[in-house]
Amino acid sequence: PTDMGWYSEIIADGALDKTDLRDVRLCLNHDTSVVYARSRSNNADSTMRIWIEEDGLHFRANLDLENPLSKAYYSMIDRRDIDKMSFMFSVDGDEWTDLETEHPTRRIKSIGSIVELSAVTFPAYDSTEIQARDKEALESAQADLERARQSKRTSLESDLELEKAKTLILAGGRNR
Repeated sequence: PTDMGWYSEIIADGALDKTDLRDVRLCLNHDTSVVYARSRSNNADSTMRIWIEEDGLHFRANLDLENPLSKAYYSMIDRRDIDKMSFMFSVDGDEWTDLETEHPTRRIKSIGSIVELSAVTFPAYDSTEIQARDKEALESAQADLERARQSKRTSLESDLELEKAKTLILAGGRNR
């Protein structure tokens, strides 16, 4: 639950099951005048990929770091100056409870569409998060891992050849 001021709001499990994600933009603090990435039905031309898991909505965006605005966006997230998320959505189904109290609860049972995701300074849902990942750093780490695996393979092959030679010597030079 999150406190929306005069009521609490809960997004129910399964609320995203039938959500329209055909055209979603990535913004900053819900400023839709600047779009940092976009998903068009997760097609190959999209700069953002969106998927739903049991714990909610996830996304991965490829920012154009040649663009000064995108570079600043990435930097704010990387430094953790901005580390939360929000989204602009329509509601297809909800239910209100505790209407007789001063602080009722709205349970969103079905989200119709999501049109925008935003990295935000002040989120409505504090349990959200966003993290910056550097594709080049990832590729470099993957290359380092492959080199280490190759080195280990070479080392293991050398150890195997040494063991074969020892076995051959112990067997009196006979090849078995």
